[in-house]
Amino acid sequence: MSADDYDRFADDYEAENATSLLNAYYERPAVLDLVGDVQGKRILDAGCGSGPLAAELVARGADVTGFDGSPAMIDLARRRLGGTVPLTVHDLAEPLPFEDESYDVVVASLVLHYLEDWDGPLAELRRVLRPGGRLVASVNHPFAQVLNAPEDDYFRTRLYSEDVELNGQTTELTFWHRPLREVVRAVTEAGLDLRVLDEPGPSKDTPPELMPPRIASGERSAFFCFLFVVAERPGVVH
Repeated sequence: MSADDYDRFADDYEAENATSLLNAYYERPAVLDLVGDVQGKRILDAGCGSGPLAAELVARGADVTGFDGSPAMIDLARRRLGGTVPLTVHDLAEPLPFEDESYDVVVASLVLHYLEDWDGPLAELRRVLRPGGRLVASVNHPFAQVLNAPEDDYFRTRLYSEDVELNGQTTELTFWHRPLREVVRAVTEAGLDLRVLDEPGPSKDTPPELMPPRIASGERSAFFCFLFVVAERPGVVH
């Protein structure tokens, strides 16, 4: 999707992101759990959106920098974060405007699945990581397409669209599906060591009214949404 698409519905996306099951009580807590202790660490929030993850990382003691391709999202992030986080409008598909080995952690929260090509972006994310630094990323789970579109070729990297509700408004979002083997290939060929593939459930703090009945009753297979990846740049931490 282009930056113009997100500029068009940035306010609705921000409102949905703040309180929804998938964002506020599932994806964001899972990323924070995987990142772990961030006190004093330099973190790059790649595709920071309106800044909710960056705000939480700052509250936990991190030194955060963020960028996003949407000017409207960056405007919302600046309102939320004030001057505490340097923010830049930048397309992740382009070379990053950051120095080599600048960050302890890069977080890429629900952003890579908008890109057809991962090789260039992952190489850039590796470049800005310090040796021993980690990439923590979340993407649409590739197996979900087997359930949602069984007639499509799972093994082909392809574009697809979904109608999603954002703050009561229905919006079409487009993503790139890639099979799990392509996720792993892209990460490892970028020179990163794959450490974790995770499929967590919703946070234990999720309000009961947000939980669909099948999930609330403990049917774990009823909740199948995102894939979480942790990969490390090889080398000695100094």
